Amino acid sequence: MSYTLHKTKQFRLQRSELAVPGSNPGMIEKAINSNVDFIFLDLEDAVSPDEKIIARENVIQALNDLDWKSSGKTVSVRINGLDTHYMYCDVIDIVEQAGQHLDTILVPKVGVPSDLYTVEVLLSQIEVAKNLPHQIGIEALIETALGMANVESIASSGGRLEALHFGVADYAASNRARTVNIGGLNPNYPGDQWHSAISRMVVACRAYGLRAIDGPFGDFNDPTGYDEAAKRAAALGIEGKWAIHPSQIDLANKAFSPSEAELTKATRMLAALEQAASQGKGAAQLDGRMIDAASARMAQNVVEMGEAIASRSS
Repeated sequence: MSYTLHKTKQFRLQRSELAVPGSNPGMIEKAINSNVDFIFLDLEDAVSPDEKIIARENVIQALNDLDWKSSGKTVSVRINGLDTHYMYCDVIDIVEQAGQHLDTILVPKVGVPSDLYTVEVLLSQIEVAKNLPHQIGIEALIETALGMANVESIASSGGRLEALHFGVADYAASNRARTVNIGGLNPNYPGDQWHSAISRMVVACRAYGLRAIDGPFGDFNDPTGYDEAAKRAAALGIEGKWAIHPSQIDLANKAFSPSEAELTKATRMLAALEQAASQGKGAAQLDGRMIDAASARMAQNVVEMGEAIASRSS
């Protein structure tokens, strides 16, 4: 292994991530009582221009009035893009008035590392001025051709960055892909047309210690399609997926949770390798197959995820 190693910057259980429009206070209250791991209150695409200001006010009120800490959920806000005149007030107003309840800020349509630097400067100044008790993390949406072209430099930019999300709809539009289907398979493409993009983003995340999250699946009346998309993403190393409807929450939680069979096998692998090590051996046999240190690292990932899920459930 290389001497250069970037450890995971911040672990957060993020199997399911519910997108909640800031313009709908009723949905925010329902979200906090759901089984979701992670909630982002949306000020961007889900909110019309006429509702941007009231949505921001709703989010501030919800952050201050609802008991987020006891809910056990991570809470984030997706601000408007840096190319809009809403963005600076999104950051300043929300963090100044309710930053103590906020875990992360999700920045849309990130194209270059300096986009994140802009947000980080504002956060740093507000946190000092308001004496906030913790540092607010940043997550970035990779959803444009420019963002994907620069995904490695964005991932390596450091600072508060914790996670990258793949925004399939805007990514498709940015690349002029011939589809109007958000996140599903295209019958005109032999396979998953988003495989390469997701895989590239995952590699960038893992290289620099970030979480890798998949974005939306538009047809919430197609649970089978959502489940298949989530499982394809999980196979590539994605650790969670957006839910744009409450019916998708349990689908995501299941798809990104190791099964009992997987946990049992991973535990047995670690035990077998520990026994082999006690005998001075670097490898072992389990169920007729050779396992070694690489097997241990894969198994450890499964066990650690299982422990995190169990901890949240308790």
